[in-house]
Amino acid sequence: MSKITDKVFELARPVVEEEGCSLWDVEYLREAGTWYLRVYIDKDGGVSIDDCERISRRLDPILDEADPVPESYVFEVGSAGAERELKRPSDFEQFLGHEVEVRLYKPLNGSKSYVGKLDEYRDGAVSITSASGPMEFAPEQIAQVRLHVSF
Repeated sequence: MSKITDKVFELARPVVEEEGCSLWDVEYLREAGTWYLRVYIDKDGGVSIDDCERISRRLDPILDEADPVPESYVFEVGSAGAERELKRPSDFEQFLGHEVEVRLYKPLNGSKSYVGKLDEYRDGAVSITSASGPMEFAPEQIAQVRLHVSF
């Protein structure tokens, strides 16, 4: 995480937890020339728009006072989502046995995307069991890992 996202994570966590949610992630990125600061939350039973609004209203003055972001930005609070990205070792631990999609930087056997059950996460390496059998991906191969929802 960047220093900005680390600071915002520290500021947001107590507020998010007081509101009965958990803090999943903080993103600070530029899209189409505009900076966005996004706080992603989670809650058993799902996140509602009311949860997002309450947390946003509480965090806004805290962020204004702490001023962790040097540029002007758009502030958003949203759900981590059903197909959330897994980033930290604790994320992988929480979702062992769940279906994930592993996206690669370069094609492997003709594909840059593999779906399967998350078997193991070790030092950045990811092991899954896909329809074609067990697979292991080294950290330098992995662009992104997300939960995968099948319909």
